[in-house]
Amino acid sequence: MVLDRVSVAPEVHALRPDFAVLAIAVSGLVNGPGDDRSAAALRDAEDMARASSGAVPPHVVSWQDAYRAFGAKPQRTASSVEALWKRAAGAGLPRVNWLVDVYNAVSVAHVLPVGGEDLAHYGGAIRLVRATGAEPFDTMKDGQPASDPPAPGEVVWADDVGVTCRRWNWRQCTRTRLTESSTTALFLLERLAPLPLDALDAAGDALLAFLHARTPGLQVERARFGPVTP
Repeated sequence: MVLDRVSVAPEVHALRPDFAVLAIAVSGLVNGPGDDRSAAALRDAEDMARASSGAVPPHVVSWQDAYRAFGAKPQRTASSVEALWKRAAGAGLPRVNWLVDVYNAVSVAHVLPVGGEDLAHYGGAIRLVRATGAEPFDTMKDGQPASDPPAPGEVVWADDVGVTCRRWNWRQCTRTRLTESSTTALFLLERLAPLPLDALDAAGDALLAFLHARTPGLQVERARFGPVTP
């Protein structure tokens, strides 16, 4: 079971007892360039954000508070959902590849952070922890591979190789990113109150509907971790 490797550290729950993550592991995927279905999903998400005149939904403010709690400045490094929402309401969402486009569309449509990683490039346990500051983080700088370690105490997703996503859901590493050749994936859908847990589950249903429609017969594992308190 892939999801037996996933955990949320007690110190993260202590920081935000209302945090929950819906983890969905999928194998047998067929990725590739975006198509009409993914493009339509992105347009629908953009239309939704633009209809709000760009105003950030109230529960997104919870992510700003969570970032401040571990020392980050949300005005400089916004949560993934806030950054995507503002892009959707403005210039529009990026077009990357089918899987990335679909989970970005679900993130905006359901207004919660969604990350997707290639399971084939993970090493060992997958955990949400507070960083020591010594962990490597593979990224790109000026078009070249670089390492940008987290600050001590920063909330990060990590495995036995290094950090896979910094500042909770701010930026994913290059090592585990989904490419057009990816056939396995781990999707992490994250929630803070006051977003209802039912809304988190509904976002997972929506993501899986896209995946099953493209590739019937997928192998899927699904589990929710948290919250400690509603």
